[in-house]
Amino acid sequence: MENIQAVAFFDLDGTLLDAHSQITPEITNAITRLKENQVLPLIATGRTLVEIKPIMQASGIDSAIVMNGQFIQVAGEKIYSDEFSLEECQKMSQHASLMGHELAFYNDQHIWCSGHSEILKNAYAYIHSDVPEIDPSFADKTVNMMLVLSEDGDEHYLEHFPEMTFYRNGPYSIDTVRKGVSKGSGVKNLLNTLVLPKVPTYAFGDGINDLALFDACQHKIAMGNARIELKERSSYVTKKNTEGGIVHALQHFDLI
Repeated sequence: MENIQAVAFFDLDGTLLDAHSQITPEITNAITRLKENQVLPLIATGRTLVEIKPIMQASGIDSAIVMNGQFIQVAGEKIYSDEFSLEECQKMSQHASLMGHELAFYNDQHIWCSGHSEILKNAYAYIHSDVPEIDPSFADKTVNMMLVLSEDGDEHYLEHFPEMTFYRNGPYSIDTVRKGVSKGSGVKNLLNTLVLPKVPTYAFGDGINDLALFDACQHKIAMGNARIELKERSSYVTKKNTEGGIVHALQHFDLI
C-alpha cells in the first residue's frame, strides 16, 4: 500500500450504480484507470459484502467499507469488524416484535431475517436484492448490523436505543449500527490501519448516510441527483449518476 497516491470512496445506489443498480462499462474502465494511477478505490455502503459481490466483480473494486462502517475489507482481507453483543440483538428483537416490525441481521458472509413481511419484501425489491432466508436465531452468529424493516417507528428506536445510530435510507428500512459508527469512522479506521494519514481522499455520494463520509474526506463530490444536504456540503457537484457523473468528476479532479 506504500504506492497509494489517493483514496476514493464510492457510495452505490444513486452514485456508482446506474438506474438499474448495475455497473456500466464506463465505470469499470474508470476504476481500471484509477488503479493504474495508484488511486485506491473503495465502495462505501450500508450493504454488506455478500450483497455487493457481483458489483465488486463487475467494477474491479476489491476493497470496501460496508454496513455503514461496521466492517472494512481491503484487497479481499478483513481489517476491521465491529460486532453487536447477544444482549443488544435480543433487546432490538424484542422492540421490533413490539412494534410489529421484522428484523434482518447482517455480517460479512450472511444475511438472515426474522420473517417475510410485505415491507421486508418491498425493502429488498427497492434495492434489487434477494429476500434473505428466515432464521430467527442470532445467539451463535456474528452480527455487524441490524436492519429494521418498517415504514415508521423511527422515533421509538431513537428513544429506546441511544447507544445506536439509525439511518433511514429508503421508505422501507432503517440501518442500525453502533453509536459513533459511520462511513466516516470507517474512513478514519481505514487510514489509520493502512497508515495513510496524508494522502488526498475523495468521497462520492448522494444520500444522508454519506454526510459522515463527506466529513471524513478532503474532497466531497455530490452527485447531480444528491440530496440538497450533500450538495450544500460538497466541494464539487458532478452530473447525475445516470449521466456519467462519476467519470465526469474523476476527470475534473485529474484522477483518470
